[in-house]
Amino acid sequence: MNDLIITVAVCGAEVTRDQTPYIPLTPEEIAQQTYEAYLAGASIVHLHVRDENGLPTQDASIFKKTVDLIREKCPDIIVQVSTGGAVWMTPEERLQSLEANPDMATLTTGTVNFGREVFSNPLEVIEKFAEEMSKRGIMPEIECFDMGHISTAMYLVKKNLIKSHLHFDFVMGVPGGIAASVRNLVAMVENIPNEATWSVAGIGKNEFKMATAAIAMGGHVRVGLEDNIYISKGVLAKSNAELVEKVVRISTELGRDIATPKRAKQILKLT
Repeated sequence: MNDLIITVAVCGAEVTRDQTPYIPLTPEEIAQQTYEAYLAGASIVHLHVRDENGLPTQDASIFKKTVDLIREKCPDIIVQVSTGGAVWMTPEERLQSLEANPDMATLTTGTVNFGREVFSNPLEVIEKFAEEMSKRGIMPEIECFDMGHISTAMYLVKKNLIKSHLHFDFVMGVPGGIAASVRNLVAMVENIPNEATWSVAGIGKNEFKMATAAIAMGGHVRVGLEDNIYISKGVLAKSNAELVEKVVRISTELGRDIATPKRAKQILKLT
């Protein structure tokens, strides 16, 4: 098996300080928790940012400041920005994160119910996002919340809108998306090209269950306070690094090494 690539999703757009006091909100806090997770074994940071009130934003200047701070602390980490933002944002707002010159960006390839909200991604928006990433030389991480999203991704490949190595992230356990189960994960993996790589993000209580399955299956893992705020049942994780450390322990127990950022770039064919 390839070494395990760990992505840390540091803050997301939904988690608040009312839910956990440990969520980083300012650019400085996000950069510091990214650095700690990097030392723990993360080689990719999946990045959302917040405004001065702690609310989700796609403001280009805040993204640039945060990315600069992260690269000062851990210059070889792979920076992956979110183009999802929050469900109420317009496509134009969501694209602002690309101004930070990241290595990668998420490309969600379908619409999905997101709890009581709708995360809207019509085909013309998906095509526009793919074109913009290609133009800027930013590698997309194909973000799939359901099985049909894989089919849309392969349509983009056929239309030559994705030219880079194919790397998928299966987000599992969002209310309205595909359920987090090993059976569903196997089905998703079987529907992507053999040469593609993939990771899984289990939401909430599913995080470590799906991480363990991915490690055993040869895939990669995303963890972080964006997806899950607990280190164990009823016990809040005190940092993103604590979640990364738990994945490292599981992977070590299963005999799989952890990828450095340099090795992750090789696996992802990221230049």
